[in-house]
Amino acid sequence: MNVVENLAEWEQEFGDGWLAHLKKTGETYWKIYARPHNRAAPSGPGIDLAQSRLMFITTAGAYLRDSQEPFDAASKIGDYSIRTFSPDTPFSDLAIAHDHYDHTAVNRDPQVLLPFQHLRQMAAEGIFGELAPSVISFCGYQPDVSRVIDEMIPEILTIAQAEKVDGALLVPA
Repeated sequence: MNVVENLAEWEQEFGDGWLAHLKKTGETYWKIYARPHNRAAPSGPGIDLAQSRLMFITTAGAYLRDSQEPFDAASKIGDYSIRTFSPDTPFSDLAIAHDHYDHTAVNRDPQVLLPFQHLRQMAAEGIFGELAPSVISFCGYQPDVSRVIDEMIPEILTIAQAEKVDGALLVPA
């Protein structure tokens, strides 16, 4: 399964266009950014949610304030690392490093992007089986799609396989 159709063409356009402009000027000029376009969405077999272990994945840039490095939110090329923590982590133990969205709603109620209480309630009601032991968090600003495919997705899949995950819930920031 190809995550991005015609990846080589995208890489060429990205390298010759947006990335070359960034290197030359230091500016992120989004009007020339080549967005990947797929004709078909990547997919897999269906799952029975009521019997499934779901991994929560967030692009909020959340990390453990006292024990993990913050994401490099100011990087113009993006931060392609991930952080993991338990879905039982108190919100007070988390911080958010992401400069590309308004944090007002999240500061008022972290459940906006990290709805762990709601998800625990849904699991208790049998809507899905259970949450995986790890939350995957990354900073959702990543203009280099190739790095997402080559670096991040394999790392996320390794964790998901180790935790016997059946499906994922991605909540974008």
